[in-house]
Amino acid sequence: MKQRIAVLGSTGSVGANTLDVIARHPDRFEVFALSAATQVDLMLQQCAQFRPRFAVMAGEGPGRELARKVEGAGLPVKVLWGQGALEEVASHESVDAVMAAIVGAAGLASCLAAARAGKRLLLANKEALVVGGDLFLAAMRQGGAKLLPIDSEHSAIFQSLPEDPATWEARVEKIILTASGGPFRTREPATLRHVTPEEACAHPNWVMGRKISVDSATMMNKALEVIEARYLFGLAPERLEVVIHPQSVIHSMVQYRDTSVVAQLGTPDMRVPIAYGLAWPDRVASGAQALDFHALADMSFESLDSRGHRERFPGLSLAWDCLRAPPGTTAILNAANEVGVAAFLDRRIRFDQIHQVNVATLEAVTASKPESLDDLLGLDARSREAAGRVIGRLGN
Repeated sequence: MKQRIAVLGSTGSVGANTLDVIARHPDRFEVFALSAATQVDLMLQQCAQFRPRFAVMAGEGPGRELARKVEGAGLPVKVLWGQGALEEVASHESVDAVMAAIVGAAGLASCLAAARAGKRLLLANKEALVVGGDLFLAAMRQGGAKLLPIDSEHSAIFQSLPEDPATWEARVEKIILTASGGPFRTREPATLRHVTPEEACAHPNWVMGRKISVDSATMMNKALEVIEARYLFGLAPERLEVVIHPQSVIHSMVQYRDTSVVAQLGTPDMRVPIAYGLAWPDRVASGAQALDFHALADMSFESLDSRGHRERFPGLSLAWDCLRAPPGTTAILNAANEVGVAAFLDRRIRFDQIHQVNVATLEAVTASKPESLDDLLGLDARSREAAGRVIGRLGN
């Protein structure tokens, strides 16, 4: 029987790669629903190819435009729009698995809906855990959902851990997340103030969206991944480590109590962790190129304490600071970073000022433990407002 998949964020890079893998296995997977923010024409193309039952747009304007075009094309697709519709398809009784690939806090509510409905949740949205934290994990337990991480690093860790989570605490010494170092790994820290959005989005190994590309350039993506790993795997923050590995061949590692290290290797292609999540516990062809060890260049590793990396990437240490701080602090960091990155991409602040926005917002907003989605959204909104005020001061 085919798995029916809802792909939330289908027009983004993760969503497009998910549809590529699904298209390779029509005997195993069926697209039940697609969602996007504003890209009507691309969504129309996806509807024509995959014939989902539902297509959801973020707002009424794009939704009505898509509905007109779907009707004109004679496609048997019901078009919906708005947050409620997104939650509806994520929790629909006919859905087996949900690919959660909506970037930012906008994807949080639909992730919670899928979790409470007991879906197999393929999590590419960092914010569900960075922002939702314990609340999200409680929803997973409540619904009996299965969580499969899609970030290449967290998928690698999941593949390298023992099958029984009850043994992780006793058998694992630490988790080691690898980081490419992004496009500025060797750049003089003093020159980062002159970085342009185009330079920050030019990742040497991965093809990604603009926001995550900037996060990779600042290494805030790794800070968020450390926070995510804390919630995914339950180890204390001091047992989470980051090492820079420029080639992006080893996607992450697990060191055991006996000092043995188990790692997952592969080409830097998001279709590999996507295919693993879709087919788990089976494995299917992903479409990615196989790793050629004969042609593989030397693999190298750099400590964060070497080559000026702490100065170059000051935001990374905020992960451990926030994990040790009161509950809710990680949500403040995430909101501040989203606002700061958007301001940089709009050329309203410098690249090096993203970190200033994050630090100043953490100082300005008092954390409180979120007990509900409304609490989370309220904390997120207050943090965004505070970050906006910081940006206003920096721009003057």
